[in-house]
Amino acid sequence: MNFIETRGNDGKRAKNESFSTVILNPSASFGGLYVPENLPKLDLNLLKEFSYGELALKVLELFNVDIKKDVLEKAVKLYENFDDSNNPAEIKDLNNIEKNLYISELYHGPTRAFKDMALQPFGEIVGSLAIERNEKYLILVATSGDTGPATLQTFRNRENIKVVCLYPDGGTSDVQRLQMVTDNGENLKVIGINGSFDDAQSTLKNLLKSENFKNKLDESGFKLSAANSVNFGRIIFQTIYHIHGYLKLVKDNILNIGDKYYITVPSGNFGNALGGFYAKLMGLPIEKILISSNSNNILYEFITTGRYSIVNREVINTKSPAMDILKSSNIERVLFSLFGAKRTRELMEELEKNGCYQIYENEIAVVQKYFSASFSTDSESYIAIKNLADKNYLLDTHTATCIKAHKELRDLDLPNIAYSTAEWTKFAPSVAEALNLEKNLTDQEALNQISKKLSLKIPHQIENLFKLDEVHQTVLSVSEIESEIIKFII
Repeated sequence: MNFIETRGNDGKRAKNESFSTVILNPSASFGGLYVPENLPKLDLNLLKEFSYGELALKVLELFNVDIKKDVLEKAVKLYENFDDSNNPAEIKDLNNIEKNLYISELYHGPTRAFKDMALQPFGEIVGSLAIERNEKYLILVATSGDTGPATLQTFRNRENIKVVCLYPDGGTSDVQRLQMVTDNGENLKVIGINGSFDDAQSTLKNLLKSENFKNKLDESGFKLSAANSVNFGRIIFQTIYHIHGYLKLVKDNILNIGDKYYITVPSGNFGNALGGFYAKLMGLPIEKILISSNSNNILYEFITTGRYSIVNREVINTKSPAMDILKSSNIERVLFSLFGAKRTRELMEELEKNGCYQIYENEIAVVQKYFSASFSTDSESYIAIKNLADKNYLLDTHTATCIKAHKELRDLDLPNIAYSTAEWTKFAPSVAEALNLEKNLTDQEALNQISKKLSLKIPHQIENLFKLDEVHQTVLSVSEIESEIIKFII
């Protein structure tokens, strides 16, 4: 399958690229992103009896990726290291608690967040390509809390790979921070940024575009890539769990092939929702994709009004910090799919120049054909956590935003799969507060109190964090990042 560019071609790059090329070199013309030239179509009857691993391999086959079969098999086999080796993405039936609600638990991997679903196989594929081509790669990653730990884990001590992870200092949970700063892989560098996730992501994008930075890396024998969802290598794996979720409801006789349903996705950078959008375009009978946000409700504003504006807005620090984002990268891929490269480039240039853009009324109608949106305040999310915990199911603060969307956005009485993006253990002090336990607990105190109160086991990946030394203590301003990275590479 060929990949093309969301903002058109600048004449300097090839007009079509292969999958292996775009995952190693994700920066496209005019600062755009790579997308598939065409999406494959799903035969759901053929796929319904597949295991998760078999389904993943089949989807990769449908995309006709130019990766050796043995590499793909080895990459997909990593799902066997999740809590349930046969079912890495469990679907929990909450219909007896909230009518028609099903939760897809995407957090059963090594870092207890949904980013493992994509980054575990992605790391294996990129690492294999680097060795096969005898090339060295610097992998950049900007994180609002979950991508960083998952990227560090998947690339730890891989040959021919170095990783620099940028995170907003003070803008993650303490567990997320510990997952990053205690990782002692010899090829890893973790840097806190004085600023928000948007600052970290903008720094990453500017470095990906910088010829001067690339030349400095080249002098040291390194090529540049990225692990954020700007990289389609992430997105392709995020389509798979959406397909799996639907087929699981079919297997459980909740749906028949062809029956419609909703999905609800807590959204920040929009990669998870984009995976659902692509799956719908591939033939998954999703009635509508329901987007849930927190008080950083820029996606709600865009989907409901067609206006995307960061003018005079600053990131609000909430209890769902992985969604504390104003610059949502993957909206660009949706715009391209719906309106084409020319219009996408116009809108992205307006955003970069003026801090906002407004789509036309007819374009708003097209967007709303696929998406509806709501947002939850911290207090609303706390109520959702407490209500479900009282009925023996515990949500994290991000997944909790889905409950309002589930209650308010479904026009039809259809099943709804809400995607749980992180385990409660990653945000224990906030969850404890929602449960009316003590306030201002440390992460370790909150973990222990919740575990005792609800008889829940703390996974070893989280419990062991508090015994490790913090080996990465660098916190810098944005202007200092490039020189720090160069020092690390040299």
